Amino acid sequence: MLFRTLSAAVYGIDADLVDIEVDLTPVRGEAESPQSVTIVGLPDAAVRESRERIRAAITNCGFFFPFQRITINLAPADVRKEGASFDLPIALGILGANGDLAEENSLINLLCVGELSLDGRVRPIKGALPIAILAREAMIKHVILPDENAKEAAVVAGVKVYAVSDLRSAVDLIAALRTENPPPPLVIDPSAVLQRTDHYTVDFREVRGQLSVKRALEVASAGSHNILLIGPPGSGKTMLAKRLPTILPPLEFEAALELTKIHSVAGLTGRAGLVTERPFRSPHHTISDAGLIGGGAVPRPGEVSLAHQGVLFLDELPEFDRSVLEVLRQPLEDQKVTISRAAMSLTFPASFMLAAAMNPCPCGFWNDPTRECRCTPLQIQRYVGRISGPLLDRIDIHIDVPAVKFRDLAGDAPPETDDSATIRARVILAREHQRARLAEDRIFSNSEMTPRMIRRHCHIDSDSEQMLERAMTRLGLSARAYDRILKVSRTIADLEGSAEIRSAHVAEAVGYRSLDRTYWT
Repeated sequence: MLFRTLSAAVYGIDADLVDIEVDLTPVRGEAESPQSVTIVGLPDAAVRESRERIRAAITNCGFFFPFQRITINLAPADVRKEGASFDLPIALGILGANGDLAEENSLINLLCVGELSLDGRVRPIKGALPIAILAREAMIKHVILPDENAKEAAVVAGVKVYAVSDLRSAVDLIAALRTENPPPPLVIDPSAVLQRTDHYTVDFREVRGQLSVKRALEVASAGSHNILLIGPPGSGKTMLAKRLPTILPPLEFEAALELTKIHSVAGLTGRAGLVTERPFRSPHHTISDAGLIGGGAVPRPGEVSLAHQGVLFLDELPEFDRSVLEVLRQPLEDQKVTISRAAMSLTFPASFMLAAAMNPCPCGFWNDPTRECRCTPLQIQRYVGRISGPLLDRIDIHIDVPAVKFRDLAGDAPPETDDSATIRARVILAREHQRARLAEDRIFSNSEMTPRMIRRHCHIDSDSEQMLERAMTRLGLSARAYDRILKVSRTIADLEGSAEIRSAHVAEAVGYRSLDRTYWT
C-alpha cells in the first residue's frame, strides 16, 4: 500500500517541500528479508539512521510496526536531504500505509516535521519559521511542529500551527482535524510580541566618563555606521560596545521575521518564538573564515548573518587572522553573503553594524600619558598593519578611548551622563528623519546610501568643501573615505534636526577619521 505525507527541508534561510512516499510490500517467501526499510532520495547519514529511531518510536507508542518490506522515497530525488526532521512525517507515513491513520492514502493538506526519540517524544528541529512561511506560500492549511518550535512558526499569518509532544499526540491530532470540531491552532499576536519591553541588563549610564566616545557611539547608532574603538587596556572599549544594542531602534515586524528566520535555521530560537531584540555577536579572535561568513556542505549562516539587524563586535581586531578579516569586505558593502558550493549556492542577509576594538600598539600604552610604551615604531606599524587599508576604509568612525580618570570613577554618576533610553530616543528621531528622506530610495539609514544618493542628499557649502579637501590631503584619505565622511556628516545633522549639513557637522565627521591609516605612519 502507498501512503503520502508532506515535509520540508531547509536550505539557507528558505525551505523547500519534500514529498514523502511510503510503500509497504508483503514479504514473499523466506528469501526476502523481513521488515527491511529502504530510504531513497539522496538521504544523508542522519536520515538513513532514522529507520531505527522510527521503528522503536512506533513500537514504544503502542502501534504495530508492519512486518513487510518498506520503501520510503523523499522527493525530489535529486536534492540532498539532511537532518532528523523527517522522522515524524516518515513515521506517520508508515502508520498511514499500515491503516492506523485514516482511509485516505495521503496527508497532502498537512505538513509536519520533527525528530523522534526512541520512546516516541518529538524533539525540536531547526528552521520552523521558514517551514511555516513555505506552508503559507504552498497553500497548505495545517502545520504540525514540536512544542518548542510552535510559537516561532505561529507568528506567520495564514497557516494553522499545531504543537505535538509525541507520536501518539500527533496521531490523535490528525484524527481530530478530520472531525467537525477540530482543535484550535496556536495563536500568537506578532504586534503584542514586538511591544514587549526590552529588558537589558546593561545601560550607558553605568559607563563613567568617555563622553566623546558615547557621542561617537550615538552617531554610529543613528546612521548605522561602523565604528572602531582604539584605546589602552581597561579603558572601557568592550563595556561601551556591549551597550550598543540598548540605544539601537526597536525592530519592526518584517525585520524581526527575517532575523528570526536566520536564528531559526541556526537553532537559536528555542521556545522564545519571534526574536524581538537586536543581536549582539562577539566571536573569539580564533574564529575561522567559515565560522564568520558561514559554510558547510549545505551552507549554514555564520556570525555576520547571525548579527543581521544588530551588532557584530570584534574585540582585539588585530589578533584576528588577516584572511578572516578580509572576507568582511564584501558583506560590509553588499549587506549579504553568497556562499557557493558544488551542490548549491545560497545567499544569507548580513546587514549588521560592525563595532571593533583594538589597542594602539602591542603593549597597549602608546600615547598614554600615565604609562610608558616600550614598542618601537616598526612594531606599532606591524601591529596596526594587520588590518588592511581597504577594511579601515569601510569603518566610518575611528575614535580614541583614553584611560578613565580617577575623578570620573569615584562618586556617583555625573548628571550630564544620559542613560540608554534617552540616547535611544534621539537615535530613533534621527532614524525617522532618514526614513522620510530616503523613502523613495527604499533604504532606512544613511550608511546604506550609494554614491548617487550621497550627491543628492549630502550637499555642503564652500567652507566645508575646503575643510574636507585639506583633511583628505593631510590624512591621505581615499574616495571611499570621502563618501563616508559625508554620510557621517549627514547623520550628525539629523541628530541635531538640521536639514542642511554645516561646517561643524563636517568637522566632527573628519575628526572621526583622524585615526586613519596614514595617522599611524
